Amino acid sequence: MTAPVSDPREANWSELVPHEPGRLILSVMGFRDYLVRLERKDGLPRIVVRHRATGEEHVVAFEEEAYSLGLAGSYEYETDIIRFSYSSMTTPAQVYDYDMRTRERVLLKTQEVPSGHNPNDYVTRRLLAPSADGELVPVSLLYRKDTPLDGTAPCLLYGYGSYGIAIPASFNTNCLSLVDRGFVYAIAHVRGGKDKGYGWYEDGKRDRKQNTFTDFIAAARRLVAEKLTSHDRIVAQGGSAGGMLMGAVANMAPEAFAGIIAEVPFVDVLNTMLDATLPLTPPEWPEWGNPIESAADYRTIAAYSPYDNVSAQAYPPILAVAGLTDPRVTYWEPAKWVARLRARKTDDNPVLFRINMDAGHAGASGRFSRLEEIAYGYAFALKVVGKA
Repeated sequence: MTAPVSDPREANWSELVPHEPGRLILSVMGFRDYLVRLERKDGLPRIVVRHRATGEEHVVAFEEEAYSLGLAGSYEYETDIIRFSYSSMTTPAQVYDYDMRTRERVLLKTQEVPSGHNPNDYVTRRLLAPSADGELVPVSLLYRKDTPLDGTAPCLLYGYGSYGIAIPASFNTNCLSLVDRGFVYAIAHVRGGKDKGYGWYEDGKRDRKQNTFTDFIAAARRLVAEKLTSHDRIVAQGGSAGGMLMGAVANMAPEAFAGIIAEVPFVDVLNTMLDATLPLTPPEWPEWGNPIESAADYRTIAAYSPYDNVSAQAYPPILAVAGLTDPRVTYWEPAKWVARLRARKTDDNPVLFRINMDAGHAGASGRFSRLEEIAYGYAFALKVVGKA
């Protein structure tokens, strides 16, 4: 909106950039001749430059199908130059100066990968997976150019989908160790995040939480339909609220996955939301609902809470990881979940449980300890798809 400086009351506002479904404006920067905004639309970030005098807009263009952006702007008001950061699942982080008038960009810095990295060896792609209700779920992909796309490649499929947190398709050296071993690495941008605007978040919380789970399952099925992998080659991974996602899809579609990695998983949702004495429970009611005060919220949570919905069926191999001093997801949540899985499941697949005795919610501290934890999860993924 715009308003006169002399009287900026709401009655004097006028619309400058109208609301657009599926778009979320993340930040706005003002310069003498231009207005610049960073927004996310249909699962991708965009930098939009608007000329103040003419109202003409242009979007800074990029060649890759999926990527991550950051906008640094400038400390100068009377300038045509902005600074932004760019990375993709194949391209290390880069910093550019961009001339808004000439639309030229200058590369200032590229993240160094000490072990070496050639982006031309890899492919970044973006798919849209139709969910159960017809919504299209973005899926970001990374794989080596020489990976066979005939359904034989293993896949690590990551998801989160809560609190409005969008998962960027950014550069991550860790997953390259899997990709270099023939994996397809995928991120499912499921509802519950703001990947496709604020409505994407609203459609994945409280009474619409099931959309998060069906979106993730739809992403897995789309990968199989595209012959990027097969169901007996997909390892699902998520942590915290993403660990709850792992528990839910394990109950709903165990046949869709070769293995599941649930890190500090929030799997005892109903009991936790019923305990108002826990310091973190009341602040969580706006996200999940209050089953103490609302019978409808109780029924909603009870319908998907992973611990409460473990049944006598076959489950894929599962790795659950917890932290002894985790204040957000107490270690006994995954402990109870693992115990119930072991008691009720009808198969002989392992359900592994690891408690880090020196860690909290964010995992081990220290660079190398953190890498060891990541390697532990990746080793499980390699094992269940027969790569180890």
